[in-house]
Amino acid sequence: MKGREDSPAGISPVSASEQTAVIALKDKEDGTSPITYHYLTFETSLPIPSRHVSSNQSGVSCPAQPDLTIYASPFEWPSTRKNVIMYLSCVATMTTAYTAGSYAPAAHQMTVEWNVSEVAVFVGITTFCCGFAIAPMVLAPFSEINGRYPVFVGAGVLYWICQICCAVTRSYPGMLVARFFTGCGSSVFSTMVGGVVSDLYHAKDRNTPMALFSGAALFGTGLGPLVSGFIAQNTNWRWVFWLQVITCGILIAAVALFFKETRGSILLSRKARALNRWIEACEEAGHVGFDMPVSPGSEKTESQRMRWKVKSDEERASLSRMIGISVYRPFHLLTTEPVVFFFSLWVSFAWAILYLTFGSIPIVYQRSYHFNIQEGGAVFSAMSIGATLSTILSIYQDRWLYNYMTCSTKSLEVRSGLMKWIDLSSPEARLYFACIESTLLPIGLFWFGWTQFPSIPWIVPTLAVSCSTMGIFSVYLATFNYFADVYHRYASSALAAQSFCRNMLGGVFPLVTAALFNNLTFQGAASLLAGIGALLTIVPWVLVFYGPKIRSRSKFASEIM
Repeated sequence: MKGREDSPAGISPVSASEQTAVIALKDKEDGTSPITYHYLTFETSLPIPSRHVSSNQSGVSCPAQPDLTIYASPFEWPSTRKNVIMYLSCVATMTTAYTAGSYAPAAHQMTVEWNVSEVAVFVGITTFCCGFAIAPMVLAPFSEINGRYPVFVGAGVLYWICQICCAVTRSYPGMLVARFFTGCGSSVFSTMVGGVVSDLYHAKDRNTPMALFSGAALFGTGLGPLVSGFIAQNTNWRWVFWLQVITCGILIAAVALFFKETRGSILLSRKARALNRWIEACEEAGHVGFDMPVSPGSEKTESQRMRWKVKSDEERASLSRMIGISVYRPFHLLTTEPVVFFFSLWVSFAWAILYLTFGSIPIVYQRSYHFNIQEGGAVFSAMSIGATLSTILSIYQDRWLYNYMTCSTKSLEVRSGLMKWIDLSSPEARLYFACIESTLLPIGLFWFGWTQFPSIPWIVPTLAVSCSTMGIFSVYLATFNYFADVYHRYASSALAAQSFCRNMLGGVFPLVTAALFNNLTFQGAASLLAGIGALLTIVPWVLVFYGPKIRSRSKFASEIM
């Protein structure tokens, strides 16, 4: 044949397909063949180089694979590492709450120094809450693109600098501006800690971390006036802020040193980049190609020049678009989702009561019991005690309910009867205890208003403060848990909606506290607020009975049905 006749002696002719395969192999070995991109997940099994001996005959060994343990899924982190991150986040939340509550005891000294009314000084709480409500709209999407760590550290530095500004300012407007940016900087240590919990724990394991987070928020709110009342009574008001400069500085240093990135998509992107750098180093050493499955699940492999990519990187929108969504979607949910609207109303009222105490407790205890600033601040310890008790109770109550429902000693008939009313697998299970415990808020308000007479010992209305705090805690925790379970991918927007409403209303109430209690009397004001609180306790009951039907009509919540 012509092909065989034209061939040199002793050499077999090569077909066109064989020539193509040889050229492709040579291209692969030379690193010039096309690169195939594969999606990387935390569960992906990593391939090995196709050749263990360098293809360029240089004898250079394949570089060692990088240490990938630092890019492990946060869900798989050791308990110790999770606990360090969680406790640090809770301390940061407590410090933020401390900042909100520590301002009020210094108000009298500031009114004297700047010759303004006490209500005008309380605007510093309002501007703080405005910054606290607005900043997460921008910072939350930024954390989704760049991770939690840079946002925590960057905002923390702003928080610390603004505390210095509060301590040194010589003007009333300067204080208001500094308080606004203090709220902006400190907001991440409250609003984004819920995101950190979601990064670290699956839904079934979130109750304890969320209870600790909620308890830290309320504990710090009571701790602020307690400590600041002592400072304001015995020294200059500026030391209220200098103490926070010191504590915030220590906190930010601890965050910078010990806080680790928790957002899974960011860690996965970093893992992909580290692996791609390693693959490039392998190719430079002559080890071109990795054994990849021919098809998903196939045991057959083929050598490919490959690189990794992450699906979330492709789906991630620009920062400007994400900010637009972050601003638009919470208000869209607020106006179109009944669950978001009524929960936001409920938690906003509870938070407003919390901030109302900054003005109401000093007024009540100074008039009825002639307490000074330091003694009035000590009353806020009841708030911290109530938060501590609620935290401990909430950690164990879900476990108790689960153990009770699954206890083998219970008769089948009893458990079958209870299961008609109790479904531990539904999001409404987060509300069972809140239905009962939230009534502590109106009970505490009635109790506080009708027991603060001079003839009644001061400890009696003080116990009412603890009672109402426990009610506020149950509302706060139920909102976070229920939104996270119901809205899943839209949970951050739902939580942003309630956070905006909660902080804006909370910032307004200190401005009207004095007028409310002076014009309606202590008993009248407390009764009005308690009545509203009692009416709002209907919210969890409605959802316990009709939650599944309401969720089925939602295009946002129905995805989990």
